[in-house]
Amino acid sequence: MYKKVAVLGDKDSVYGFSALGLKLFFAERQEEVKKHFLQLCSQDYAVIFITENAADMLDEEIEEVSSRMTPSVILIPGIKGNTGQGMKSLKRAMEKAVGSDILMKDK
Repeated sequence: MYKKVAVLGDKDSVYGFSALGLKLFFAERQEEVKKHFLQLCSQDYAVIFITENAADMLDEEIEEVSSRMTPSVILIPGIKGNTGQGMKSLKRAMEKAVGSDILMKDK
C-alpha cells in the first residue's frame, strides 16, 4: 500500500517540510536529483513533492512517471522563487483529467 510522502530538492527549500513528518531528500546536482527521484519512484511513495528547480533536471523522467497511477509528482517553488513550472504542471494534469482548462487562463 502506498502511504509515504517524500520531498526532494535543495536543503534550504525542503527542510521546513520535516516539521510535517515527511521524508526529505536533499539534492542540488542533476546526478543526485535523478538518483533520488528514480529511487523514490521504485519504492512505495504515493506522493513526491519536488522543487521546480530540481524538476527542471528531470523532464523525461517526470513525463514517464506521469503516465503511472503512483507516485503523484507535485512541483513546488523553491527558496529561490517560483518559476511557474508548478502551475503549468497542474494545468496539464487538470486538462488531462477533465478534458479542458478549468483553471485561470494565462494573461
